[in-house]
Amino acid sequence: MFVAPDPGRVRLRNSLRAVIGVAAAVAVAELSGLSLTASITGGLAALLALFTVLDSTLRAQRVTTALLPVAGFPVLALATTLHGVPFARDAAFLAVVFAGVYARRFGPRGHALGIFGFMMFFVTQFLHAVPAQLPELYAAVGLALLSAGAVRFGLWPIERRTPPAAAPPALPGTGLARPTTRQAFQATAACAFALGIGQVLSEDRWYWAVGTAWWIFVNTASRGETLVRGFRRVLGTVVGIAAGLLVAVPLHGAPAPTAALVAVCVFGIFYTAAPSYSWMMFFVTVMAGLLYGLLGVLHPGLLILRFEETAVGALGASLAVVLVLPVTTHAANDAWIQRALHCVRASTAASLDRLGGDPAADPAPHAAELELLLGRVRMALAPLVHPLSPLRARKARARQVLALLDDCAREVRGLVAVAADPQASHDARLAAACWRVEAAVEALTAPGSAAELAAPAAPRPAAAEPALVHLHGLEHALAALHGPLRTHPRSPLVISA
Repeated sequence: MFVAPDPGRVRLRNSLRAVIGVAAAVAVAELSGLSLTASITGGLAALLALFTVLDSTLRAQRVTTALLPVAGFPVLALATTLHGVPFARDAAFLAVVFAGVYARRFGPRGHALGIFGFMMFFVTQFLHAVPAQLPELYAAVGLALLSAGAVRFGLWPIERRTPPAAAPPALPGTGLARPTTRQAFQATAACAFALGIGQVLSEDRWYWAVGTAWWIFVNTASRGETLVRGFRRVLGTVVGIAAGLLVAVPLHGAPAPTAALVAVCVFGIFYTAAPSYSWMMFFVTVMAGLLYGLLGVLHPGLLILRFEETAVGALGASLAVVLVLPVTTHAANDAWIQRALHCVRASTAASLDRLGGDPAADPAPHAAELELLLGRVRMALAPLVHPLSPLRARKARARQVLALLDDCAREVRGLVAVAADPQASHDARLAAACWRVEAAVEALTAPGSAAELAAPAAPRPAAAEPALVHLHGLEHALAALHGPLRTHPRSPLVISA
């Protein structure tokens, strides 16, 4: 996972910037004379600001960062005020959970504000903050966001040269079928279960179970995705606890080495978040152990309790996605694959128009969207290709689909590159080839129309005709997708010719 592709070293630069931003936030809090509790709160606020604000433009990122206190400060006040009133505190926490997930319907900004609000409630439980500490908590969060913003938008504005890719829109729906509405009910049910069982295990550390259930629902869309994410979270936590026993416990909260290791963990969280959720959770768990060491409460039993609470949260999430408004993995897979195929058709049509001399036609945005959609397809198919999946036929089909969609993306990138060449000529055969590609996509996406793919693809063109070569490659990849996509999910694997 540490050698996963990192085009433009964006992950590396983001990770280094996060370390600088979090360190700056903690340093400012310490120099301002704030308490250790406030400094830790500020550091976590800076980490969240740098991790969750993912708007597609720099201006939108600034606005979202500025709005974080609007979501966080009222929640801080609510959580500290209700700290000594368990029943009201628990009800308020679940209300924050529901609102935080429901806010994801408003796009990246709602997603970031929802997470920040939830984590402000969580951190007050983690630090056992009380109303008397509220002014310095406000000061710490405010200073942290200013510090993180100064690093992100002033010192190291990575997004100015490398704009972040816009996330593909969520799957549509209305009412309870809307993903954000459904997930709000699922996450609230999961967190309610985690809260109840977590408090049976520990009246002081129950919030770890709630936090686990909450984070498992971030960036998932189906039952299978959520179950796999829960497994990966538990796995990362177990390995992180083992590391904590070897690293964090012997330090006894020594400030200098603890700060250095926390910086390493912040880097690891950001660097591994995209390629491996398990590795990210490993670093989160080690960092939590180090922070407990700074607070003077770390011991081996606490780390074991951390595992137990994590398992409870994962169980709650698993039960919720199975019992509360479930969405099958197959339904989510089909929706994302169809969107990717429609994007292939749009890229092909725009490339043809560009080759035909239309200067307004630009296939590049469609190709970029295709890359994002394929990332979402990989996430949706992750439950089927997981090593522990017992569904061997579906696993084989899922791998075949991923490979063929990657072939489609490669041919689309090549076609877009040819279309961008001002010297490229428009061959009369391109229109026919493009029509065949569109017909193949229609056959794969329109219900009951798979028979058209039975016809053999056109003869392979000469190598001197690059646009036709890429279109021919698309035809073959789309024809090969007929087998795995048009086979019943529970039937034996059908290998296409």
